[in-house]
Amino acid sequence: MVGRSRPLVAPLILAVVVVLGLASPAAADAPQSLAAEMVVGDEVILTVGRDGVVRARETIVYEFAGGRGFDRTFVTRTRDSDTRDRVYEIGDVRASSPDGGPTEVSVSVDGSRTRVTVSGDRPLNGRRTVVLTYHVRGIVTPLGMRDELRWAAVGGWRTRVSTARVTVRGPVMDGSINCFAGPLASAIGCAQFNPDHTRTEGVFSQNNLLPGEHLTVVVGYRAGTVAAEPLYAKRRTLATAFSVNGITLGALGALLALLLGGFGVLYLLHGRDKRAVDKHAAEGDRPAVRGAEFAPPDGVRPGQIGTLIDEQADVIDVTATIVDLAVRAYLLIEEEDRAATGRTDWTLRRLQRPVDDLLPYERLLLDALFEGRDSIKLSELDGAFAPQLARVRSAMYDDVVKQGWFARRPDTVRSRWSTAGIVLAVLGVAGTVALAVFTDLALVGLAVIIGGAALAVGGQYMPAKTARGATVLAHTIGFQAHLARGEAPEGIEGPQRIALFSRYLPYAVVFDLVDKWAKTVEDAGVQAEGADNLYWYEGPAEWDLSKFAESMRTFTLATSGAISRTRQFRSL
Repeated sequence: MVGRSRPLVAPLILAVVVVLGLASPAAADAPQSLAAEMVVGDEVILTVGRDGVVRARETIVYEFAGGRGFDRTFVTRTRDSDTRDRVYEIGDVRASSPDGGPTEVSVSVDGSRTRVTVSGDRPLNGRRTVVLTYHVRGIVTPLGMRDELRWAAVGGWRTRVSTARVTVRGPVMDGSINCFAGPLASAIGCAQFNPDHTRTEGVFSQNNLLPGEHLTVVVGYRAGTVAAEPLYAKRRTLATAFSVNGITLGALGALLALLLGGFGVLYLLHGRDKRAVDKHAAEGDRPAVRGAEFAPPDGVRPGQIGTLIDEQADVIDVTATIVDLAVRAYLLIEEEDRAATGRTDWTLRRLQRPVDDLLPYERLLLDALFEGRDSIKLSELDGAFAPQLARVRSAMYDDVVKQGWFARRPDTVRSRWSTAGIVLAVLGVAGTVALAVFTDLALVGLAVIIGGAALAVGGQYMPAKTARGATVLAHTIGFQAHLARGEAPEGIEGPQRIALFSRYLPYAVVFDLVDKWAKTVEDAGVQAEGADNLYWYEGPAEWDLSKFAESMRTFTLATSGAISRTRQFRSL
């Protein structure tokens, strides 16, 4: 029973849909669809002037079905080459109607098409005649010994065109006379074309053009008969946007000059450092040890040396300062017994002694480490010291300016130049996009991007030492070479030798010589009878100086990580 009823389902559904559609108020009040409208006839008369301007009179018989008007679309821009488009100008458009059709005209350009909208003040039904008059420029093309008019005279309608007819009037036709129907680039001939006996008039016709199809006419004239002046516009493509011309070459030349000038400034500023190093190399390479006393170059401390060399207050410079404070007896480093605690750790103990001879950044570092406590484990700093580290590094930058080694803080100089470069590059990106869309000068924007990027990168090298700073650098390089050799004066033995090598160690941390120099301290301790600890570094039970190199390498790595790591990263 169920199977027999299935054929009735489709008719029932269709009936319901029809009933609902008829009962719908919207359906009852809606105007008839565009499909009910059509162009009954479209007749265009083209009069070709010797000035190359074609004047058109187009008579349109339109079947209305409740609409107020219609759109007549012309193809007015076509591709000519990779760098330019062929352009046709529609102008002086007017409309009239002998039988009450719409006559209000508005013209708009949308990409490659020009739309003429003809509208009225009320809905219309039935046939109305509208007469359009306009002129067209740029449709005559010079082809050697002949000039050719080619124009899609009828078409671009959104409805069917029942009858299309084009009449071309002008000078005597010569050469090709043809017409095509269908798509814009169609090679299918139209229904018929007939020149008159004087060959000054040709008639072309086609029936039943579908929506979007065209009737294109082609008429040839002897060269020089008609002023053939095609119109072109630059084609907006990636290739044309970045084309090379006088302006873009000038911008690139200016960029090159600026870059070369910037490199020249950097060479003058940093070349002075090299000249100072060469001049004072012998003096800087002289032994830094006199008698039994340690004499760092010009009394410069490890953190200062690190900031001076690379113009940055690095984490390793702060780590070297911690070791230096221990060597100078402001704190004691105690290595925990890993067997007892299950992990490698150190306890830092603050020693009670005046801090009057400490530099501001050293005092700030000491206070930040302990914060009112007498001792703290290195592991407790892990993730908690980063905010204090920023303050210490800032104080180190202030110190090198106070010493007269830099005219301005290196970090501030880098930040200003790099920020300016980034801003310039961002503006260059925005400018390049705008120039590529609207002009062919996008290379100018690209030059700005390159200049901004070069400024951002070059900003890292902009901090420059003063003459005094360059001289100190020369002594520092000599001192670094002395440490790399691992030599010490003869005749210094026992505890004095251990203390001397310990005094060198913070500088070795800065120079990335900690492994070699810690081994030197270790060897000195082994040679010293009964030496199992340093006055500033104590190991656990069963520990002696033979293990110092490994302990110090691990300590410096652990300290750098602990003071720089943030809680955010620690929790991951």
